Amino acid sequence: MTITLPLVVVLGAVVWLAIRFLGVRLWVAAAIALFGFYLAHTWVAPAIDHTTRSGVEVVNGNRK
Repeated sequence: MTITLPLVVVLGAVVWLAIRFLGVRLWVAAAIALFGFYLAHTWVAPAIDHTTRSGVEVVNGNRK
């Protein structure tokens, strides 16, 4: 049985846990999210996307 979970859900859970249990302030999480949106429109976005996809493939065991 295969269960798929979007990466954004996993990252959202990590942020929620960081705010709830690690004492990360909400404005810090919002600033990091805003930075991510701006970063997505730069030349480095394809490299980040490729690295993320490769990491997910390694975790899932799909890497050959």
